Amino acid sequence: MTMQPATEIKAINVLVKTAYLPEQSMADDEKYVFSYTITIENNSDSPVKLLNRHWVITDANGDTTEVQGEGVIGQQPNILPGQHFTYSSGCILKTPIGTMQGHYQMRDQVEQLFDVDIPVFRLAIPNILN
Repeated sequence: MTMQPATEIKAINVLVKTAYLPEQSMADDEKYVFSYTITIENNSDSPVKLLNRHWVITDANGDTTEVQGEGVIGQQPNILPGQHFTYSSGCILKTPIGTMQGHYQMRDQVEQLFDVDIPVFRLAIPNILN
């Protein structure tokens, strides 16, 4: 499992941990399965609500998939000041390495919408890059 750098917008931190899932992957069929765990920390003085997500997933061949939708894992969590929300999800790549990046659309307590960018992070089988 690898830890990726955090981003901070409006005092919202996003931490990402990734893991390769060999037991679900089939290299012969170009199926590499990865999990990622996201922790969203609200370090502001007011509650925020995660409304939507947008991901750009790119494999080593340069093939890109975009994923957009409401909330995450079927939820639109409210995150109180000083609290965090953690969830896990996954993706399948055709190559043993790839990247993800994107943003969350959030709303603050005065109904103002804002985006929290999620910088690019790597999905890779262990030791592929040394």
